[in-house]
Amino acid sequence: MWFVSKKGPSEFSSNSTAEEVTQGIDGSALTAIVTGASSGIGAETARVLALRGVHVIMGVRNVSTGKQVKEEILRDVPQAKIDALELDLSSLASVRNFASNYNSLGLPLNLLINNAGIMATPFALSKDKIELQFATNYVGHFLLTNLLLDTMKRTACQSRKEGRIINVSSRRHKFSYSEGIRFDKINDQQGYNGLSAYGQSKLANVLHANELASHLKDEDVEITANSLHPGAIATNLFRQHSIISGIVNLIGKHVMKNVQQGAATTCYVALHPDVKGVSGKYYADCNIADVSSQANDAGLAKKLWDFTMNLVD
Repeated sequence: MWFVSKKGPSEFSSNSTAEEVTQGIDGSALTAIVTGASSGIGAETARVLALRGVHVIMGVRNVSTGKQVKEEILRDVPQAKIDALELDLSSLASVRNFASNYNSLGLPLNLLINNAGIMATPFALSKDKIELQFATNYVGHFLLTNLLLDTMKRTACQSRKEGRIINVSSRRHKFSYSEGIRFDKINDQQGYNGLSAYGQSKLANVLHANELASHLKDEDVEITANSLHPGAIATNLFRQHSIISGIVNLIGKHVMKNVQQGAATTCYVALHPDVKGVSGKYYADCNIADVSSQANDAGLAKKLWDFTMNLVD
C-alpha cells in the first residue's frame, strides 16, 4: 500500500489494520450500531467489532444484502453476536422507524458508528426534498444520533462504561464550497458540484461531532463524540464515476488503503482504551489530526446544529 508509513503517537499508522489496532481488546460487554454495514469499511468494521465480542447491529439499506454480509461474518466469526435492521439514511421516516425499532428491543447502546455514505453523486433530492449527499451523509445521521441519545445516556449510566459516537467523515471536508455550509443553497441545483457537495456533507459530519461533544460535556454525560477520516480506500463509493472507478480498480491496491486498513481508524476510536475521555477530536490513521479552519469554527457548528434541528423537526 503506502511506500512510507510513519507511526504516530498511537503507535499505529496508515498501514495498520482494524484487527491490529483492536488486538487484545475485549468488547463483549458492548453493543454497537454500525450504519452502512453491508459493504466496504462498514462491513469490515462490523466484522472486527464482532470479532472482539461486541454485539453489532448493522444498519443496512438493503436487508437482503445485509443478511448475506451477516452470514459471511458468522462464517468468519462463528461466535459473533450480529443482527441487521433496515435503515435508509436518506429518508427521515426510515431513520425514525429504525430508531423506534431499536429502542423497542430494549437493548443497550454503547457505540454509535455513523459510517454510511455516498460520494459525488449527480444532483438529486431525497424523499424529504434535501440534497441527497447532505441528506444521506449528514442529516440522517444527525437525526439518528438524536433519537438514540437517550438510550446511550441510559446505557452509560447503568453500565458505567463510556459511550462513544463516531462520525466517519473524510479529508474532503477541507474542500467544501467556499462558504463551508451553503445554508441558503443546500438544494440549489444551478450551483451544484458533486465533489464540493460531498465535502460539504463531510464538513457537516465534523461540525456535528464537535457541537455534540460540547453538548455532552455541558450535560456531564459519559459519552464522547469524535469524527475521522478513514483514508483513501478502494470501495464502491466511486461507483458513480465509471472512469474513476476503473482507475481505482486498476491501481487502487498500489496507492490506496485496503478495506482492512480503511476500517482501522473507526475501530480504534470505537474500542481503544487510549481514546477514553477524548471528545470533539478528528482522527486520521488512528491519530488525532488537523481539520480545516471551517471545521474548527464553533459558531458555524452551532449554526449548523440549529439549522438541522429545524430541518428534521
